[in-house]
Amino acid sequence: MKTIIIEDEKPAARRLSRLLADLNVEVSTMLHSVEEAIDWFRDNPHPDLIFLDIQLSDGLSFEIFEEVEVQSAIIFTTAYDEYALQAFKLNSIDYLLKPIDDEELETAVKKYRTLKPQSQKLSLDFEDIRNLLVNPLEREYKKRFTVRVGQHLKIINADEVECFYSENKGTYAATIDGRNYLLETTLENLETELEPKTFFRISRKFYININHIKDIVSYTNSRLQIKLNRFSEREIIVSRERVRDFKLWLE
Repeated sequence: MKTIIIEDEKPAARRLSRLLADLNVEVSTMLHSVEEAIDWFRDNPHPDLIFLDIQLSDGLSFEIFEEVEVQSAIIFTTAYDEYALQAFKLNSIDYLLKPIDDEELETAVKKYRTLKPQSQKLSLDFEDIRNLLVNPLEREYKKRFTVRVGQHLKIINADEVECFYSENKGTYAATIDGRNYLLETTLENLETELEPKTFFRISRKFYININHIKDIVSYTNSRLQIKLNRFSEREIIVSRERVRDFKLWLE
């Protein structure tokens, strides 16, 4: 299986390559920009599989496919909003949300190996995906949650939640009144339910609400620390892999 990585962050590309090596997937080439990828595809046989980031240093990776016809199967490695991720999942092998989880990576590789006989038949409608990014489809996001408090059910509005977080295999909503409620869901399920303009997943442990950020402070190893209005039980740290996307989200 010939595999390449297209990723502008070289440490992230090297980490992904190491993870793939553990799965007996050899990466033959690592590319870091739209221009570099276009030149490479024009001069080299196309690989079986591409691990593809979306936002590269010199533009969106969709520009590659406007210049060359790529027949390879693709696994996206991205931090884009959930409506785009859903489109990718329908049209490609899989997507992996950064920071990449090794178990999810293994599942994606197994899926490719299962679908390999049909992989060359896959066709990505990049224009449709681009349109989704620029003009996302109107959809209803979850506006409220029902939680159990003793023998009672309580309704929590999504805009009252400062953050969602995971702890001891449970998922909790921390609200503006300083309460923490156990939810019957997971952070992964919330990815497709939360309004992406309001909520952002800063790490494997936390989703935060932009409307309840009190302060953002520089932290060790090029990370950021988030301070919310009420929630202070745990440090809220933006993982290094998500800092750039977090800053873009704030804008």
